Amino acid sequence: MTSTKERQRAAAKARLQRNMAAQSARARKRRQTQAIVGAGAALLLVVAGTVWLATTLGDDDDKSQDTAAGDGVVQCAFTEVPKEGRPKQIKDVGMPPAQQANTGVQTLTMDTNLGPITAKVDRSASPCTAASFTHLASKGFFDNSKCHRLVTEGIKVLQCGDPSATGKGWRETDGTGGPAYRLTEENLPTDKRPAYPDGVIAMANSGQPGSTGSQFFIVYGDSQLEPKYTVLGTITGGMEIVKDVAKAGDDKAFAQQAGGGHPKKEVVIKKLTMSEPQG
Repeated sequence: MTSTKERQRAAAKARLQRNMAAQSARARKRRQTQAIVGAGAALLLVVAGTVWLATTLGDDDDKSQDTAAGDGVVQCAFTEVPKEGRPKQIKDVGMPPAQQANTGVQTLTMDTNLGPITAKVDRSASPCTAASFTHLASKGFFDNSKCHRLVTEGIKVLQCGDPSATGKGWRETDGTGGPAYRLTEENLPTDKRPAYPDGVIAMANSGQPGSTGSQFFIVYGDSQLEPKYTVLGTITGGMEIVKDVAKAGDDKAFAQQAGGGHPKKEVVIKKLTMSEPQG
């Protein structure tokens, strides 16, 4: 028979083995739980990443759509002429909106005392100038104004668009009138020879950048001007009217300044209109 001490040692050893087995079981269970939690966390990260990626791609799609929605629109710089010191020839009819469409083709129609003159205006080439012309036409800006300058030597142009060149005394006030704003030149024919061929309608300016207003000129014979005047469009009808005016000559009133003079055969723009853009 075993002694009491041996039985106690055996009992203690058994308890120790049970405790160790229990600890091992708890440790194993803990590792299993951690593995499950870790796998769940990893799954959550994958799901979250997928959601983030989908959201990001969705945002990019939205941004692309916003950009696409902005296509066909340009920001124009219309600069107001300071009210202090404005000449009396300035005709204030407000300014066009800065944002303008740069697509479509418009028809410019001048109903003159000699018959209609029409031109094709491509907004993709000169969107801001076309917008300005459209705005001014809608306000009756050009109506009942005279084409005040004809040049028959060196260059061949008939110049119009001065609202002060109208009524009695127009010879004293013409050539300096315009709207209450200016705009930047665009669609300059820097790579064309001649720069301004027969049939072009272009914008006059003071010679300084950003000085385009309302005055324009119709080219009735190839003209080697410096390419610093905005090309607005091309004459599509009524060119024979302009050439008949040119044949009648001018009075040389501007000979000592910019050349030419008032056309001897008077041209009055009774009404000028711009059609809605097409295409």
